[in-house]
Amino acid sequence: MSAPVQDRGTTGDSPSPSSAARAVQRVTAVPLGTYQSAVVRIGVSATYLLFLLRELPHRRELYGPDGPWQWDMARRLISNNDSFTVLMWSQSAIWFEIVYALTLVSAALLMVGWRTRATSVLFMTGVLSLQNRSIFMGDGGDNVIHLLAIYLVLTRCARVWSLDARRAARNAARLAADSRPARDVAGPALWAVLGLVLVPATVLGGLGGTWWLPSLLWVLWLGNGAWWALNRRAPDHELRTLLDVLANLAHNAGLVVIMAEVCLIYATAGWYKIQGSRWQDGTALYYPLKLDYFTPWPGLSGLLASSALAVMVLTYATVIVQVAFPFTLFNRRVKNVLLVVMIGEHAGIAVLLGLPFFSMAMIAADAVFLPTVFLVWLGGKVALGRQRLSSRRRGKAVVPGPRRADADEQEAARTGAGGGHTLVG
Repeated sequence: MSAPVQDRGTTGDSPSPSSAARAVQRVTAVPLGTYQSAVVRIGVSATYLLFLLRELPHRRELYGPDGPWQWDMARRLISNNDSFTVLMWSQSAIWFEIVYALTLVSAALLMVGWRTRATSVLFMTGVLSLQNRSIFMGDGGDNVIHLLAIYLVLTRCARVWSLDARRAARNAARLAADSRPARDVAGPALWAVLGLVLVPATVLGGLGGTWWLPSLLWVLWLGNGAWWALNRRAPDHELRTLLDVLANLAHNAGLVVIMAEVCLIYATAGWYKIQGSRWQDGTALYYPLKLDYFTPWPGLSGLLASSALAVMVLTYATVIVQVAFPFTLFNRRVKNVLLVVMIGEHAGIAVLLGLPFFSMAMIAADAVFLPTVFLVWLGGKVALGRQRLSSRRRGKAVVPGPRRADADEQEAARTGAGGGHTLVG
């Protein structure tokens, strides 16, 4: 009598199909790292907003008609490298002021998470336009913002801590109470205006010589229009579910790319430092501390430079941390420790070397690795502080208890707030 044949799919000899299905479902059903992407969104947009405000008196010399990099010179360079900037559409000073103002506004709106699908595209357009207009004005921080502005377009970075999430939570509460959600007027109007700009820009060749930018803009514009129509007419249609899956895949892929980009930045910087003799003998840190351009606090910089031991420790610690960080992702505790060290290092660079915006950009990029538990705790503390401040202004005492914002954020995460469920939202 022969033994019964076992189904190998149910034994431990091979991976269970159900586990693979659960993994696929997790990647496609929900956007991962919603708190991390929200912190990256806030950090990047706040960094560039503050930079544009600081350089407001010098904007024409940096990126405008009064700069040393003239319009004709920029046009010749852009025709060779096929980069994109709307500042090449016209030499008018008025056009430059409009682009600069729109970039400022889009950075502020992206920071608070208003119509994030649209404002992230406008922010990316403004960043690319200004930086590609005068490419020699930037530094490493500008390069990080340049890349993250593109990646943020793919993410659903307004699921929490945004006006989009708050609006979606209110609409969900209205639906639960058997009432119609609030009428969306700003979304369709903004979508129509962006379409009126996108069509002539594509036809007249104003989107540069690359293929990816017009393709990305058209996919986003048409996808948001289809999403809005399905939500309005057939919210339970299979095509609506498919669009949701595609949005989740794009978000998760964009988040992975941001993580890989941060690891690549630190790995390449660390390995190049190892190969240089200046980082082996400590002079790479010593010399900047003696330059007037990099010493906003001469007394503090001189005190640090006078200690050979401190300079050597900081030099080797920087190299070790940068080289080791990509490998620490396999151990959560070690990763968190090095993450704190790197954030502290960038804070020190901002103070000692006078590079605040470079440090802010790198800290915003590092935030993609922050643990969710810490971010939820931090959000609770910020909300409690805001509640206490508003209560003091009204002369009322604050009674500690469950925070309403937590319920709103959980409802927004469950219903997909800020991820494009409303038109250009």
